[in-house]
Order: sequence, then structure tokens, then C-alpha cells
Amino acid sequence: MNSRSRTLSNTLFSSVGTYTEYVLGMLTSIIIARHLGPDGFGTYSLVIWLVAMGVAITNSGTASAAIKFVAELRGTERIEMVPYLLDYLRRAQRIFLLVVLLAGAAVFIFGGDHIAPGMNHKLLLGFLVVAVALRSSYMFNIGVAKGFENFRATATVALVSTPINLLLVVLAWRLDAPVEWLLAVFVVSSFVFFGISFRQIAPMVPARKPGVQLPAPLLARVRRHMGWTALTVSVGFMAASEVEVMFLNMYADSHAAGQFKVAYQLATGAAMLVPGVFGALLLPMMANALSRGREIAAQRFVATTGYLVLLAAPLAAFGVVFCNDVIHLLYGREYYAAGPVFAVCLVAACLTAMTQGGSSLLVSADRQRSILVLVIICALLKVLLDAVLIAHFALKGAVVAYITVATINAAVYMTLATRVSHAHPEWGRLARILLAAALAGLLAWPLRGLLPIASVLSGGAVLVLAYIPLTLLLGCWSRGDIEHLQHLHQRFAAGRPRLGARFLAWAYQRAPGEGTS
Repeated sequence: MNSRSRTLSNTLFSSVGTYTEYVLGMLTSIIIARHLGPDGFGTYSLVIWLVAMGVAITNSGTASAAIKFVAELRGTERIEMVPYLLDYLRRAQRIFLLVVLLAGAAVFIFGGDHIAPGMNHKLLLGFLVVAVALRSSYMFNIGVAKGFENFRATATVALVSTPINLLLVVLAWRLDAPVEWLLAVFVVSSFVFFGISFRQIAPMVPARKPGVQLPAPLLARVRRHMGWTALTVSVGFMAASEVEVMFLNMYADSHAAGQFKVAYQLATGAAMLVPGVFGALLLPMMANALSRGREIAAQRFVATTGYLVLLAAPLAAFGVVFCNDVIHLLYGREYYAAGPVFAVCLVAACLTAMTQGGSSLLVSADRQRSILVLVIICALLKVLLDAVLIAHFALKGAVVAYITVATINAAVYMTLATRVSHAHPEWGRLARILLAAALAGLLAWPLRGLLPIASVLSGGAVLVLAYIPLTLLLGCWSRGDIEHLQHLHQRFAAGRPRLGARFLAWAYQRAPGEGTS
């Protein structure tokens, strides 16, 4: 299997898992949001955000190290070291978990009434202890599977665990369960995700061989990676997560927090679905490429950036045009204020997705120090903007803070990746892709404001059907890309319709070659 075919195969399995997890997970979130209403959902979202923060800190460097160094050991044919590497990483993860639990206990002892007023703080702390431990272990297992580039396993976890979680939430909804019962459902589903993910990775890890030890230089690199990444993740969680939910609960109200959470979750989930299924493959791909030479990694950085923009641009255009229709369809009129927020959050999420090639290159090239500086600056800026803007402008202030930091973060990531790789993205091609998405959005614009389901379905179809030929007309695909499309068209459609085959042949003749813009 060649590199392009292997990437497509991994993308297929990554897509299956991601789409399943997203669609069912989003359906679960919609049920919870409709059941609790904006006020209750704002409170629930704050608790789940605290769990996510605990998981991020607990996995500081360990999950990404599993992806990076397992892929690297495989690329250099030292796979017998993998089980010893995983043992080392799990020990480090337990230390991070202890720190998180001690910090969480201190927070609830001294500030529980301010952070979670009206809730039983002892039960809430117990919930956080169990949920963080299970979810962090589950995410570590997923990191191991990605290091082995076994996206079939990650898809299996999603296909089995997510429906169980959905059924549990539906049961709680039918019983008219309060917030506390929904948090209990979260704990049960965490057991499910952990158990199934552990079962999936167990056969991948080779048996231990006597006398195998991790080389001192490798251990030094692992420690350095975890050290920088721990700081990066801990600080960066503020920049990358919906910390606005916490500030909105503190300075505005839980109703505004619920509106922002709905918009943020839908936007980040959609960005994870479309460009994200490809972006999920990039860290092991970059680590493997760097083990074979920096020039190969530079070529992959340029190519993947083009593909990510090609996938993200129409999604952003769709969100801008049909934001109100999407929110009305999924969440009802009670969340109508989240429509414009969703549009802005989706543009920001797509900007972040477009730079995943650059961020994966920097991590694989051991540039954690540069990433840390960027993350610290963005985190401080976001906290400052949130504190000031939300206190004065509530929900609108949260939106401005979020898009500002996302734009700065994306621009700096691309600048750093360009300097490290000494390769420049194909700016002309990227501009043509954005133009194609904008034109497709304008063609679909008249369909907004109809019945929500009619606007979303017909508008999405028109936008996609316009975007694909526009990208070919404007030269957004290289000859190698179109040649592969011709192969797929011949294989799965026997070259029919003939008009499509002739159009691809025409586009091939006028397309730029590989690596030209």
C-alpha cells in the first residue's frame, strides 16, 4: 500500500470513528441542552469543563508522547521498546493525576461556593476524581492507537461506546433526571470508554523482551517533550478550551454560558468532523516523516495545509450563511441567540484546523519551547480579554475574545512552521480555495431563512455542488490530486457519467503540477 492509499485508508477509519462519535455525541448534547434549557445547560457545561481541564492536565505530554514516540519507534524499527515506553508514560500520568486531584480539592475547599454555588461540593469532588481518572486513561489509550496508526481501533471505540452513552442519556431524559443524574451518567460512560479502548490497544503492544531498556537519549527526549508539553497543555487549555463558559457564569449568567457552550461545541465538533478527520492523522505522519528526513516533512507540511484549507473553507462558508437555521433546527428557538455566535466560533475553529499541519510539524520537530511561548501568550491574552470584555459586554465580549485569540494563534503557528520547515504554503492556491468557498456561499445565500430543515439541507447541497467544480475551475487541485480523483471515478463509477470524466480530464490539463501554486 503506497503512502497516498495508506493515508486514505487511515482517513476512512478516522472518519468513521470521528463521525460516529461526533454525530451521536452531538445528539447526546442536544438532548441534554434541550432538557436542561440554557440556564441548566450553562451550569452543567461548567462542571464538564472542569473535568476536561483535569483530563488535559493529567494527560500533559503523555498522550501526545505516546503518539509521537510510538510512531517514531515504529519508523526506526525499534518496536520492542514500545511496552517499556508506555510503562514510563503511564507512571508519569499517575503523577500528573495526583497533582490535579490535590489542586481540585483545594479549589473546592476554598472556592466551591463561588465556582459551583448550590451544589454538593463533596459529591462534585468525588465525581471529578473518578471522571478525570477514567477519561484521561481513555485518551491515553487513544493516543497509543494513533501512534500505531491503527485508526480502525479508534473507530471501534467510538462505534461501541458512543451509542451506549447516548442510550444512558436518553434514559435519564425520559426519567426527567436533574443535573446530578446526568453527571452520574457521565461517570458510567467514562467506564465504558476506558474499558473498550484498553481492550482495543492490548493486542497492538508487543510482548516484553528480556534485557530491553529505553536508551538514555530517548528518555531525555521523552522527559523534555513531557515537560514542555505539560506546561503547554496546562496553560494552553485556557487558550484552546471554552474558558468563556467559566467567565460567563462568573460575570454574566448561566443563560449566556449555555448559549456560548451550544455554539462553541457545535462549531468545534463540525471543524473536527470535516478537516479534523484528516488532521487527526498528522502527528504520527509528521513524526514518521521527520525520522526519514526534514525535506520529506516539509513537503508533507505544505501538502497537508492545502488539503486542510480545501476541507475547512466550505464548512466556514456554510456556517456564516446558515448559522441561524442550524441552531434553530437543532436546539430550538430558546437558543436562537447562539446563531451568530456559532458562525464566529466556526470560522475560528476552521482557522485552527487549517494550521494543524504546522502544529504537528512543530511538535514532531521537538519545538515545544516555541509552542509553549505562543500558548502562554495566547492564554494570557484570552484570559485578559475574557475578563474585561465579558464583564462589560457579556456574550458579545466572549465572541470577540474567542475569534481574536484564534486568529493570532493560527497566524503565529503558520509563521513558526514555515521557519522550521523552510517551506512556504502554496499561498496562491490557498487564496483560490477561499475564493471558491466564498463564491459557493454567495450562490447558496438566497436559501437562508426558509424552514430550518429546508435551508440547511438545500443550502448545504447547493454550496457543496457549487464548491467542488469551482475548486477545479480555479485550479485548487494539483495534477496528482486530480489523477487520483480520476482513478477513484473509474474504479467506483466505471467512468460514468462521461461528462464527469471529461471535466476531470480538462481540469487535469490546466491544473498546476505538484508543489506549484
